[in-house]
Parts: sequence; C-alpha cells; structure tokens
Amino acid sequence: MSAPVTSATVTSAAAILPPRAGLLARFSDLLWRRPSVLLAVLLGPPLLWLGIVYLGSLVALLAQSFFSIDEFSGLIRYQFTFKTYGELFHPANLDIIVRTVLMAASVTVASAVVAFPIAYYAARYARGRWKAFFYLGVMLPLWSSYLVKVYAWKLILAKEGILTWAFAKVGLMPVLDAVLAIPVIGGNSLSVSYIGTFLVFVYVWLPYMILPMQAALERVPASLLEASADQGAVPSQTLRHVLLPLALPGVVAGSIFTFSLTLGDYIIPQIIGSSRLFIGQAVYAHQGTAGNIPLAAAFTVVPVVIMGFYLWGAKRMGAFDAL
Repeated sequence: MSAPVTSATVTSAAAILPPRAGLLARFSDLLWRRPSVLLAVLLGPPLLWLGIVYLGSLVALLAQSFFSIDEFSGLIRYQFTFKTYGELFHPANLDIIVRTVLMAASVTVASAVVAFPIAYYAARYARGRWKAFFYLGVMLPLWSSYLVKVYAWKLILAKEGILTWAFAKVGLMPVLDAVLAIPVIGGNSLSVSYIGTFLVFVYVWLPYMILPMQAALERVPASLLEASADQGAVPSQTLRHVLLPLALPGVVAGSIFTFSLTLGDYIIPQIIGSSRLFIGQAVYAHQGTAGNIPLAAAFTVVPVVIMGFYLWGAKRMGAFDAL
C-alpha cells in the first residue's frame, strides 16, 4: 500500500530541481551549493593582484637593495652584499633620512594640534546641517587635484604672492623677514623654505588627521566629562586626564596617515622648498638620473621599516579601532 502524498512531500519535490543545462547555469549552481567556491571566486583576483603586483614588487625591491653598483663600470653587481645599506650611513644620505623623519614628525604634531579643536567641535557640538557642513569642509580639499593644490600654494607662498602682500599690508614684513632669516628652515621666500614645505604638508594631510580624531572623540561618553566636572576638575584637567587618553587611539590613527604620507612624498618638496633632498626625492634621483637602483631600493626600505615599527606601536595603542 503506497504512502499518502502530503503537501510537504510535494513542496520538497518541487524544491529539488534537476541540474540546469549549459556551462554558466552549472557554474551558478556550483556557486550556490558551495559558498566557499563563491568566496574564492570573489577574493581570488584581488588577492592575486595584491600578491603579485604589491607584495611581489616589495620583494623585488628588497632583493635589489642587497645588490651594489660597480664603481668603475656603473653596472649592477648581482651579488648579495650589505654594502648599499652601509652607504645609507654616509653623512649626506643620513642627513636625508633625518631631515625626512623630522619633517614627518613635525607635520604629524602640527596636524594633531590643529585638528583636535576642529574634531572636538564636530564630535560634541555639530548637529544636522552643521555636521554635514563639517564633513563637506573637510572632504572638499580632497576632491581637487593634488598637483593643483601644491602649485596654488607655491603661488600663495611666493615672494610676490598674496601672503607676502598681506604681511606688507598689516605692517608685519619685518616679522616675516625675521622668520625667513632663521638658519636651516628659512630662505628667500616661503616658497623656497622648509617653512613653506611644512605648511603645505600640513594643509594637504590635515583631513586625514581630523576624521579619525573626530571618530574617536564621538566614542567618548559625555557622562565621563560630566563626571569629571562633578568631581571638581577644571576643563584643562578634564582635557589632560580624561579626554586626551580616550581620544589617543584616534590621534595615533591619524598620525599613521600624516606621518607615512609625509615620509614617502616627493612632489611637495620638489615643488616647494629648498634644494635639499627628502627620501622620496633621493629615490627618484638615484633610480632615474643616477641609475643607482640598489641605493634607491635601500632608501625605499627605510620608510617601510620605520612604518613597520610605527604600525606595531599604533596597534598596541588601539589606533586601528579609530580608523
């Protein structure tokens, strides 16, 4: 005697469909039955690109840094040696590294100081349209061309530029001349001085500091600030002992961008500043004009190593939680 046919049996039979004809249809069925295959199809191409193009280029770069240049023929000697890394400690090359690291650190500190009040206002007081205006104001400079911004600043900072004109109009030219007369960081005008390079770096990378700081400050509960005030703390004490420690991951997260971008940039120092080289310019010069690819590769490894230690310390401080 046959079993009765129920609605559940009919539904189950209808749900199990026969395999569809065609290669694409079978492949679609395979992706539906095996989600791991779908994941491999989606992530495979970008991971392959990352592994070959990015990591592969880094490995090739690292390998080149262990070669050297023959002093007589100018050809690359493909023999493993640390000679090229030893050249980094020559006074001229070491000066380039120190100069770049000091500029990156200065830009990072200045960006944090400028960005903190802006980020604090946006996190605590900006609402509705004002918050939208804040995001628009921060993001708008990122929409314009990088080179256009740099060349615009070159005109602003030039000796005949609007900034010099403004100083002259308010009678502060002696102050500007005194600043430009400072050894090392001064120059004939702001556009050919380290001060000008510093100002443009801060302007260009400032949004990358504001946004992580604003995200970190939004996570600070307002009740903690109120509790600090109830305990008799003045605003400066609340800032030092409550707000800054809690916002520190955002500051460190922003510093990852400002420090690393300044460390590797060569366009801004090439257009604005003195003739003294930064790491990016040294890499460009040795790889192009001088043809010393091993030394260019060794110079490139320097910011990679510095940022490796920097990211390790930032991770320990919880900076990635504020990204």
